[in-house]
Amino acid sequence: MLAVLKHELSLYYHSLSGYVFGAFLLAFTGIGALIYNINASVANFEYVLSFIQMVFIIIVPILTMRIIADEKRQRTDQLLYSLPIRTSEIVVGKFFALLVVFIIPMIVICLYPLIFSMYGDVYLPTSYGSIFAFVFLGLALISIGMYISSLTESQGMAAGICVVVMLLNYFCVQIANAIPNETIQNIIAKISLFQRFSLFYNGIFDLTAIVYYISIIAFFLFLCVQSLEKRRYNG
Repeated sequence: MLAVLKHELSLYYHSLSGYVFGAFLLAFTGIGALIYNINASVANFEYVLSFIQMVFIIIVPILTMRIIADEKRQRTDQLLYSLPIRTSEIVVGKFFALLVVFIIPMIVICLYPLIFSMYGDVYLPTSYGSIFAFVFLGLALISIGMYISSLTESQGMAAGICVVVMLLNYFCVQIANAIPNETIQNIIAKISLFQRFSLFYNGIFDLTAIVYYISIIAFFLFLCVQSLEKRRYNG
């Protein structure tokens, strides 16, 4: 697993993917901080996170499109299957590589509330609670992107499908509101990853949402393992 992790990290930082991901995330954070914290003189950093969550629609496909699809296209995945390593370790190693790429810009973002607290009253528990949930939201979406990448050999198709899935997840509550059925609306609101995050930037730390994100991560990594196992035994 450690070898897979090191290999993936070297690929991300010897190409533009890791840098583009970090640049997009930090750029959107800077824009959000400029709009809310500086121009509007609002001390709540969590509002910035509510603004930049839409960036996942762009950066998750960029980050995950090649993670498995490119190896399938080049047939280099067969080399992994020949190693004395379980498929689950391959998937977890790749996921941890994505986690590291995601966490690096998030460490920089963690400095923002501290900087703003030097110039105003920032409620740090809410800010960092929102950042904590934001990380799990991102990891849940990344796990979905990994699974999508495992279904195709085309990076472009993986990215395109991932964008559609992210968009549907982001706007599913608005779509559900057009359905005149309150039960369906409530179910979709609970399923939506983005809707659950709204509780955090509204000042509520919802532990069930964190558990839900972890469940989504585990579920889609499991599906990813099954997808690779199927290819492994089908040749």
